[in-house]
This record gives sequence, C-alpha cells and structure tokens, in this order.
Amino acid sequence: MAITLTNVTSSSLTAFLREAFEQFGLSPEDATIFSDALIFSELRFHPGHGQGVRRLRRYKDRIAQRLVDPRASFEIIKESPALALVDAHNGIGTVAAAKAMKLAVEKAKVCGIGQVIVRNSTHYGSSAVHACQAVDNGCIGMAYTNAGPEMAPWGAREGAVGTNPWGIAAPTALGFPVVMDFALTTAGKGMMLWRSREGKTMPLDWALTPDGEITDDPDAAREGALLAIGEYKGYGLAFMTDVLTGVIGGGGFGLTPYADPAKLDVSHSLMAIDIEWFMPRAEFETRMGEFSEMVKSRKTRPGFSEILLPGEQEARRVARKSEKGVPLDDEVLADLLALGGEIGLKAQIETVGPFSEDRL
Repeated sequence: MAITLTNVTSSSLTAFLREAFEQFGLSPEDATIFSDALIFSELRFHPGHGQGVRRLRRYKDRIAQRLVDPRASFEIIKESPALALVDAHNGIGTVAAAKAMKLAVEKAKVCGIGQVIVRNSTHYGSSAVHACQAVDNGCIGMAYTNAGPEMAPWGAREGAVGTNPWGIAAPTALGFPVVMDFALTTAGKGMMLWRSREGKTMPLDWALTPDGEITDDPDAAREGALLAIGEYKGYGLAFMTDVLTGVIGGGGFGLTPYADPAKLDVSHSLMAIDIEWFMPRAEFETRMGEFSEMVKSRKTRPGFSEILLPGEQEARRVARKSEKGVPLDDEVLADLLALGGEIGLKAQIETVGPFSEDRL
C-alpha cells in the first residue's frame, strides 16, 4: 500500500527535538548536538533509512529504562598530540562521536591529522553527520563505527559483523561537500520494512532468510542476516572496521555490540585531516573542482542523464527539503505528536502540507 508523508518545517522539528531531549535528561548543549544531528539525517536521507527522528521514542524509552546515560561523561583515557582514546560511558553515541570529532579537529590543527577512537558507546547515527563536522572546520573528515552483528560473513548464513558504516567528507567550491556515506551492507532493515509496507519485493542481494537462502521477500529477510556490498569485499571491509574500532579501542567487536541492551558496547573512530597542512584551502578546492569536472564530463551510459558526485544527490535533497519542508512518514509524525502530548512539550511541529513529489 502507499505510504503517505507530510511536510513539516525543519525549524519547528528542531525545536521539538531539543525540548524533548532536554526533558529526557540531556544537557542543553548535548540536546542541541543530538537534535541537529537528527535533522541533518532527516534532510539528507530517504525516510526509510531510519537515521532520523523516527528514533525519538526509542531514545526516550532507553533513557527511561536506564539503558543509556544521558549525562554520561566523555572521558579521555589516553591521548597524544594527534591521538586520543575515549570512554563514552554508555552515553548517547551521537553526542560522544560529535565531541570526539571536535577533539580530532583540534588535534589536526596542531599535527595535520587527528584521530579519536571511542569505546563503550551506543548508536551514533549517520556517519555523514560526523564527517561533515570536520569539513565545517576546514578538514577532510572520516567517521566509521561498528554495530550489531547483522551482516553474514561471506559464505555464512548468520551475522557476525555489523553494517559498520563509513563516512568520508571533503570540502569543495561547488556549493556542497563531497560526501561518501554508506553502510557496508547492501541495504538495512529499515528499507526492508519500507518495502514491506509498500507491498513491494526487494532486490535479491539485500539479505538472506534464516535458512541462508536468498530472497526478495522483505519480511523473510528481516528475520535473516544482511548481505555485504560487493560480496566478500564488503564483508572484508566490515571485518576490518571492527579491527579499527572495537578491537584496537578495547571495546566491543563482532558478536558483542548490541548483545546486552544495557551496554551496547559500540566503538567509533573519528579522523580529521587538516587541508592547510598540505596546501592552502583555495588550492585544494581548485583541484577538487578540476577532479569533479573530469568525472562529470565523461560520456553517460544508456539510461543515465548525468554523472553525480558523491553526496550531490543528498545535497539536492537538502535544498529541496529546506525549501518545501521535511517529509515525515505519517506514522512517524503521529507518534511524535503523541509523544509530545504525553510528556507535555510546549514546542509544536508545524506542518506545511502533504508530500507530493515523486522522488525522496
């Protein structure tokens, strides 16, 4: 069946989230970090990806059940001029990652590069949020994290490593940064749920049934393990992501993340590279423009009208949503409004009108 969406203003949605997070126990600073990150994701991504505001009730419930600490300390266990190891103390992963990238940028401005590994954390949202934070400070940003064991290793039918998403972002003079942001699985279970609600099948390279068979049934796939991008290559990247986060950071890895609801034991790595250490930023952006023109000037394949840069489609989506409103799944919007009433929020979500565009 068709999924209906309603456009809402991003400013009212941001205010709603900030008030909610403060009421959940976050400091005003952390509530701002968290709400801005969710709005960033809501603007950039397809609403079925599940990285935006649909998680609000889940965050409320986890905080209320004391499964995550909204006031957790950001403890630097060990550091050098270029490196740091941080314990997030089971706090809000998005907030911990944002603070870690801030620290990585500070180190990059001294050493040319800064890297911070975070352990004992929780879900950190979209990798692009944190990678783009470095871009805002004149750096190339890299952000990656491990996750629950939803991906089947090549040849297996059970999960052993996570979706383990990566984000890499670099500035340009094109009006938007180039951003690579994707999970190492072909798709996530959020998109499978979306397909199920639409009554549609899914591609055969998304996931397995619990018996290890390929399937185009999104409901069967949601009970099985996810498949890697690029088959064994994606699995290899996911494996090494666990090495670069949980294993070396002294945190969870493999089957450990998300095994205990009270200690998700997720690990992240945030890196910033200061462009000015290598060349003036203007020169870098000129070179990026030349590279982009080389790529975009190639002849297109049949069925393609243009060549897009990494992050260009998302930049257009942000511009469209900023002008016309953020489309929210009506089920998600109804739950947000109900939640606001339950906890007595003063902020109201302002609707613009029904979503009517063909592309999300």
